[in-house]
Amino acid sequence: MGVEKRRSLLEDLIEKAGGCAVIDGGFATQLETHGAAINDPLWSALCLIKDPELIKRVHLEYLEAGADILVTSSYQATLPGFMSKGLTIEEGELLLKKSVKLAIEARDKFWDAVKRNPLHRYNRALVAASIGSYGAYLADGSEYSGYYGPDVNLEKLKDFHRHRLQVLAEAGPDLLAFETIPNKLEAEACVELLEEENIKIPSWICFSSVDGENAPSGESFQECLDVINKSNKVVAAGINCAPPHFIESLICKFKKLTQKFVVVYPNSGEIWDGRAKRWLPSACFNDDKFEFFATRWHDLGANLIGGCCRTTPSTIRAISKVLKERD
Repeated sequence: MGVEKRRSLLEDLIEKAGGCAVIDGGFATQLETHGAAINDPLWSALCLIKDPELIKRVHLEYLEAGADILVTSSYQATLPGFMSKGLTIEEGELLLKKSVKLAIEARDKFWDAVKRNPLHRYNRALVAASIGSYGAYLADGSEYSGYYGPDVNLEKLKDFHRHRLQVLAEAGPDLLAFETIPNKLEAEACVELLEEENIKIPSWICFSSVDGENAPSGESFQECLDVINKSNKVVAAGINCAPPHFIESLICKFKKLTQKFVVVYPNSGEIWDGRAKRWLPSACFNDDKFEFFATRWHDLGANLIGGCCRTTPSTIRAISKVLKERD
């Protein structure tokens, strides 16, 4: 299936969802709710090794909450990361493929159950394979600073992402989700890799932001989106894991800078301390606020809305409910 046909799957989903499809919420957050211990450089990907059934359970919880798109558990799953745990490259490849397989199995199981009810209001979900930034692999918080050091260049970033991209694409997701990209250089690496590897799966590229105006590197989003706009393999661009109060102005900015779908899935508003490996208290958005702002974000032109760290199935249920009531 080519890029255009797969893109039409996303377009059809957005249309069926009333112009705005719902992405799932915080994955690691929900794993921890169920008792998973993931304070580890692999983070949520640790459960691919230790408890894959829990991953499937969390996917099902988000589907029940109304998610139209499942993001896989591969955000922090990298071959170097798995090898640091003593696994072989082949074992790491199988775990990457398993992240997609678990999401597809959860999606198919859920859809087979609900489609028998003619009154259901669910859509058949799409599966997006998560590809975290280089900073996510480093596990030092640099996906929120944009600074990777003087030795990290375009070719190094492409080499880092290449094998994982190949493996995840071969696993058969509907979409690829490049997440928390902190600078123009890594966005450029992602775009070039999609071309070089002739990837047939449509992608979105999401940036983080720490000031609500620019990428964490300090580069303007115009600079970053100029890179993305050249690619017909990237069908959506946006923001993830930034505070909710940044989102409204960023949607307006992105709508002026790109013709691609706009995707936003902020965190709860808490602040992650990458070095201390803990969340710092902040003015959090509760589910009622997410419900209110989701309608605002949709009205401003967001085509894909969900939640990131510290959001839950309850958050996604609130977003899904308010958006689908507008249909």
